[in-house]
Amino acid sequence: MKVIVNVYLKNGVLDPAGKATKHALESLGFGGVNDVRIGKQIILNLNKNTTDEEIKKMCEELLSNTVIEDYEILKG
Repeated sequence: MKVIVNVYLKNGVLDPAGKATKHALESLGFGGVNDVRIGKQIILNLNKNTTDEEIKKMCEELLSNTVIEDYEILKG
């Protein structure tokens, strides 16, 4: 079973990489970029018997820092 976990900073948490990317895009002439947030994507190939609860536990214990990050789980 393929599972995709998208991890991104919570609203209100400063994102220096996103800010630098926004600035770079503007420097290259790309107007209209209001904001950029940088995250990460983790693709897991799991046994089909892996439960939703186990996937959530993976996210909360290792794959994300739940103090400053949110995550979403997509099954594909």
